[in-house]
Amino acid sequence: VTISSNHWIMAWAGLEINTLAVLPLISKSHHPRAIEAATKYFLVQSAASALVLFSSMTNAWHTGQWDISQMTHPISCLILTTALAMKLGLAPFHFWFPEVLQGSSLLTGLLLSTAMKFPPITLLYMTSPSLNPTLLVTMAILSVAMGGWMGLNQTQTRKILAFSSISHLGWMAIITVYSPKLA
Repeated sequence: VTISSNHWIMAWAGLEINTLAVLPLISKSHHPRAIEAATKYFLVQSAASALVLFSSMTNAWHTGQWDISQMTHPISCLILTTALAMKLGLAPFHFWFPEVLQGSSLLTGLLLSTAMKFPPITLLYMTSPSLNPTLLVTMAILSVAMGGWMGLNQTQTRKILAFSSISHLGWMAIITVYSPKLA
């Protein structure tokens, strides 16, 4: 729904469906760590979705456009950049991701690290001309550095995978700024 939408409300609805669909998978084992991971995931993703909705409403209020490609208001673009960084787990909004992966099974962690990132990455690609490039490049460099350095200090497989994902998302974000077609 998010990937194929042109309207912000449909994109937001797709992000919410995405979030709600993975919560039972995270909390499937009924272990306290899994319940804690599901709660952290829900809180971060719902806050980021609220920011996406707020940025699109602010843009619509100032410009009268609900089209995803017509994001022109600077404050809306700044809020959207932050919201997508939260959804993806880019630094400095990455602290939830290793904890959620640690509380999930390996198969659910694989799903969280790959398929659940497609809708926010698609929104990042679709809005790349409008996003704040300075903020996105700063977060991308921070993600590459933090993901690499924090991953070196880990002995647990899921946390190593989480920090690897954070680092590689930084590379994808910086490529999106400079060459969206390559991304």
